[in-house]
Amino acid sequence: MHIRFNVPADPAYPGRVAAALSSVRLRKYGYIGAMLAAVGAIGFAVSRGFAWDDQISPLCMAMVVGGLLSMLYSPWVRLRARRRSSRYAVEGAYDITDDNIMMRSGSESGGIAWDGVAQVRDTPEFWIVYVGRRPATVIPRRLMSAGDAETLRAYMTRRGLLRPR
Repeated sequence: MHIRFNVPADPAYPGRVAAALSSVRLRKYGYIGAMLAAVGAIGFAVSRGFAWDDQISPLCMAMVVGGLLSMLYSPWVRLRARRRSSRYAVEGAYDITDDNIMMRSGSESGGIAWDGVAQVRDTPEFWIVYVGRRPATVIPRRLMSAGDAETLRAYMTRRGLLRPR
């Protein structure tokens, strides 16, 4: 297998990559926030029915507000990442073989050996490549030909990195 494709200098592309990678890392804040808000709301509703209203209500309201802020943290970070990374738009390329994924962006280049990849997750626009438990890079499917995308999908599925459809 040898797949090569270019990445144009699109100002929106680095923001989409940053948003995809940060959404993986920040997902836990949404879950924690939802749980905090739910526990706070339940506590607030229960405290209204009992005499300890004046003692518990401020704590419950603080939990609801903290939960909501935690749920809003992830979208706020993704928005900031999109804004900041738009100025990093440079031409690049991917060169994917049976051995590794080589990436070039402007004058920088780097690679990841397939042996070091722990898993690959599928998103609507990218394959997110994990080294260990951390997302390391993305492979943009939209910039590949349909045939190359299917070849790479089959390769990653054979290696056990990507779940079959």
